[in-house]
Amino acid sequence: MPKIQVNDIEIFYKIHGEGFPLVMIHGFSANLDWWPESIINGLSKTFKVILLDNRGAGRTDKPDMEYSIRLFADDTAGLMDALNIKKAFIIGLSMGGSIAQELTLNYPEKVEKLILCGTSCGGSKATPLSAETLKLLMRDRDAITQEEAIREWIPRLFSKDFIINNLEYIENFIQRGLIAPIPPYNYRLQTKAVFQFNTGRKLKEIKTSTLVMHGKKDIMIPPENAETISKLIPNAKLHIFDEIGHLIFSEKPEEVLTVVTDFLK
Repeated sequence: MPKIQVNDIEIFYKIHGEGFPLVMIHGFSANLDWWPESIINGLSKTFKVILLDNRGAGRTDKPDMEYSIRLFADDTAGLMDALNIKKAFIIGLSMGGSIAQELTLNYPEKVEKLILCGTSCGGSKATPLSAETLKLLMRDRDAITQEEAIREWIPRLFSKDFIINNLEYIENFIQRGLIAPIPPYNYRLQTKAVFQFNTGRKLKEIKTSTLVMHGKKDIMIPPENAETISKLIPNAKLHIFDEIGHLIFSEKPEEVLTVVTDFLK
């Protein structure tokens, strides 16, 4: 398995395709198995796509210590250094979008273009999560199985219509999520990192060309957050997908792929 030493841990990663580097950072409790195959295949025709498991998730090391979004960003920057990637396009989804913000703020020289998907800036400027989402975030993972935990999140991750019309895809997604699920104690550490994240006052410092994407039917992270981020980052572009939920790359991959590749040209 491809693992490489980065800072104090070994990070699990995969590379697809050739071309200008594109680093894709997934979200809270997730790992690289969660990316849809159609998206990876589409992007890897043009770009050298680098996928990674964040600290504490998937097959990357899972130290029992305090986590932060800045630490995850430092890990991503360290992975780029270890792979001799001086500059890359960056895509961050959900918590991965938070990591991408910190990466761009602290390592601007490493980011050619930035795409933030289904994410927020945290803190007082963010539109808060719903009570139902917060309840799920705080769920005691020791009290349920890994499969139960993933199934609980399905209505938050996908739009209702997509779930009804794509039961085979949903079942496959659940099975992919069970390949290397996050342990309960690392889930709690990532949860704390998410709650402490806040870049609202810093986003005006980002000079990198930025695209903000969000699903209008996202009930995990309210789409108002995309509007906020796009206003805080100078000259950021905003694209809202009307019929899509939180995992925007899964529901309409061809449409999303077109928007992404057009922006990265």
